[in-house]
Amino acid sequence: HSGASAWEGGSVKEISLHILDLAQNSIRAGAKNIVIRVLEDSAADTFVVSIADDGCGMAPEMVKAVQSPFVTTRTTRKVGLGIPLFAAGCENCEGSFRLESEPGRGTRLTGTYRRTHIDRPPLGGIADTVAILISANPALHFRYEHKRDGRAYALDTEELRRILGEIPLNAPEITAFIIEFINSNEAELESMEVQKS
Repeated sequence: HSGASAWEGGSVKEISLHILDLAQNSIRAGAKNIVIRVLEDSAADTFVVSIADDGCGMAPEMVKAVQSPFVTTRTTRKVGLGIPLFAAGCENCEGSFRLESEPGRGTRLTGTYRRTHIDRPPLGGIADTVAILISANPALHFRYEHKRDGRAYALDTEELRRILGEIPLNAPEITAFIIEFINSNEAELESMEVQKS
């Protein structure tokens, strides 16, 4: 990947930075539970990112508004450009974007990229992204799952809480553990890829 192509059309260099931005929307929407999934399928040539939350949700006209990069009225532009940029990034890589939301029920964003597309951004620093979200919001429930061709792992803060007891999720050693856990699992998913090819 040349660095330049990843920035064309205003897209973000790493998918993990989109995830950080979009999960922060969920937090602002009052979500208590946020599930982030990355699903890779070599056979289907898809790379799917989904973020589901149980926040306040949005009315249909708001769903339309947040997907338009040109909405500038103060009342609707609470979510920044994160959603239109993410959607454009997926569509530029022969993928698709879906936003489902219901007031009082929460929101689910699903972005699909063609996995082997030359301009598909890398997942990037997902360990740091997940660690930042958890340490900044230790009372919330986060679940991160990454599945690639049948192999998968997950990090769930509910499980961590059960193991840790009184130790807060934002303790520095827990943040370090989360980063190490995700990085080593990501490396394992990568190494499976290398063995296959």
